[in-house]
Amino acid sequence: MNQIHNPHGAIDTPTRYVETNGRKLAYRSIGAGEPLILCVRFRGVLDVWDPAFLDALAERFQVVTFDYSGLGSSTGEASYDPRSLAQDVIDLADALDLKTFFLGGWSLGGQAAQVVAITHPERVRKLILIGTAPPGKVQHLPEQAFFERALKFDNDLDDEIVLFFEPASERSRAAAKASRERIAQRNSDRSPVVAEETYLRLLQSSAGPADELFIDRGDYRETLAASSIPMLVISGDHEIVFPVQNWFAMIPSWRSLHLFLIPQAGHGPHHQEPRLCADLIVSFAATAN
Repeated sequence: MNQIHNPHGAIDTPTRYVETNGRKLAYRSIGAGEPLILCVRFRGVLDVWDPAFLDALAERFQVVTFDYSGLGSSTGEASYDPRSLAQDVIDLADALDLKTFFLGGWSLGGQAAQVVAITHPERVRKLILIGTAPPGKVQHLPEQAFFERALKFDNDLDDEIVLFFEPASERSRAAAKASRERIAQRNSDRSPVVAEETYLRLLQSSAGPADELFIDRGDYRETLAASSIPMLVISGDHEIVFPVQNWFAMIPSWRSLHLFLIPQAGHGPHHQEPRLCADLIVSFAATAN
């Protein structure tokens, strides 16, 4: 296992690169514990993670974040197909000589993480899914407010409150402002944002049936239901993108599913409660079987 001992925190750790399968993947690594790879959300790059969340995780893990192929500072062909994003995870892990790892994913990244767990279960020690959906048909769909805000190129604080927090909660609105300020602290070596033309094109090309927020490629749901990999789902109670109610239907049949619900929170519960979510993940990694 290739652990990178890095004295830096999330706001100043350098961006590194690996060459693998004809493209360059940009990544960052903090902490020196067991490896935890994190897959980012729709439109996300290295610099959309809240550094408070990453630094809290780095007290226990070697935390690896990265840009998907063709996005941010990575080269190659861009895609939002979870199968392609999952291949990025495996190629990055191979390049870093990480034989097994904890794996987390936020939103679209949660779909990628589930595909890795399906296709390479021997590599994934435990799975952490934040603000995402199970594969297959679901009853509860995204709110219109998500599409109105998420597709705007420039998101201001008000957009982020609607997208990732709970507008009705004063506490959540304050947390949104604090998180935005933490993310802005990194002032150099930042990954380029995803161009509007790019994310609109990729979103259209990866779209499936309206009632499948995560396309089930044959047996995804059945495979995960039977999987022995411990899975932790963290969600806000007002999740406007991937409503948490869709996970309730999985509870009777998914043998290793753990569900944690954060009140007065939205699509970014780990940004609203970075320490709580990090501590929960650390405890889950240490104890859940």
